[in-house]
Amino acid sequence: MNYENILVETRGEGARKTGVIRLNRPKALNALSDPLMDELGHALKAFDADPGIGCIVLTGSEKAFAAGADIPTLLQHDFLSAFNSQLISKNWEHILAVRKPVIGAVAGFCLGGGCELAMMCDVLYAADNAKFGQPEIKLGVIPGGGGTQRLPRWVGKSKAMDMLLTGRFMDAAEAERAGLVARVIPAEQLLEEAFKAAETINGYSAPVVALMKQLTNQAFEVPLTEGVKIERGMFHAVFGTHDQREGMNAFLEKRPANWKHG
Repeated sequence: MNYENILVETRGEGARKTGVIRLNRPKALNALSDPLMDELGHALKAFDADPGIGCIVLTGSEKAFAAGADIPTLLQHDFLSAFNSQLISKNWEHILAVRKPVIGAVAGFCLGGGCELAMMCDVLYAADNAKFGQPEIKLGVIPGGGGTQRLPRWVGKSKAMDMLLTGRFMDAAEAERAGLVARVIPAEQLLEEAFKAAETINGYSAPVVALMKQLTNQAFEVPLTEGVKIERGMFHAVFGTHDQREGMNAFLEKRPANWKHG
């Protein structure tokens, strides 16, 4: 498929490679228009369905991951048209259905819808010039892509309220302290570090990686005791796989594992 709003490539030399998606609306600072989100969903699904892809890196430009939703488009709506067209809800959450890990590599502005999209990634790495925020209050609206729900889960209620109610931005260092991002990396090294992490993940058993992602995300949806019970059932289940036996034997024999991904 030929994309107009994203750039797509494959990186890596091993049996399992990394799918790379770059948001590409430079004149609009990668504002998240409907066509862009449709293309993003298509690319994510294609990489997820490809057995040769182990991990996906989602990024933007050095200036902006995504500066928010496409305001000129939003301004055309009233309540009924927003409701009837399923504004935002119809194509913003394809990323949540992806079973493979999605690494967000954020540089520059990551605001509004951009911040909401970033928070749906599994791991976030931030360049040292990154700025995060949910400044919708400055436009007389509220977030519509999960900002009021995910931000408190990632950074805590008080800091989330501070950002949501004032519209202030959070720099990369504060984002790391608050737990919004895993690491802060010099901007010129951001993508290479994200690719290194993806390559490491690609070197592990695919079903185990998928289970690890599924169970960790589930931790935010179910009570602790129920989550541990489900985790234990999946722990028992992996003992029926080739990769469990191979991984443990390789450890004891001090050699690299030869995963069969089953």
